[in-house]
Amino acid sequence: MREEVADEQLMELYRDGDAGAFDILYRRHKGGLYRYLFRLCKDKGVADELFQDVWSNIIRSRERYQPIAKFSTFLYQVAHNRLIDHIRQNREIFLSLDAENEDAESLAEFIPADPGGQPEILVERKRLVETLVNNIEALPALQREAFILREEAGLSLEEIALATGVTAETAKSRLRYAVAKLRDGLRGLR
Repeated sequence: MREEVADEQLMELYRDGDAGAFDILYRRHKGGLYRYLFRLCKDKGVADELFQDVWSNIIRSRERYQPIAKFSTFLYQVAHNRLIDHIRQNREIFLSLDAENEDAESLAEFIPADPGGQPEILVERKRLVETLVNNIEALPALQREAFILREEAGLSLEEIALATGVTAETAKSRLRYAVAKLRDGLRGLR
């Protein structure tokens, strides 16, 4: 079954001319990549453009692809670099989660409801999600990026370091500070 083939093997198959392998890679990673870009740039139009650019870059670089790291690390490194290029070109800092366009209510849908569906518990969970989104938005840009790469993209510390061009210790530090700030922001809510 092709769906069970590792990403790195799929990219090698695509490099060697198998267009169907790219379709599988795209399906696997389109959601996470788009959310990563959207949450960091805060603008749907910009996220759409960057999303297309990243996949175009992957297509153009397929002949040079070497499975040195996980495909997801390669993908998010390309995305990170494209985002940095965009910021430099526009001389604006977009790195911010968008609590208006992706409201806490939509995030709350992914939190399992109480088996009894008690309204007061659902309201409390919504409040917790809103607070978490606001705290993530308040993180410094580099810490927020490390947190999103870990939680949204599922990258390891080493993969975050590779994707963002820093040492593993720097990635670990950014993530540690982000988590500490988020814990402090949620303290006393339950």
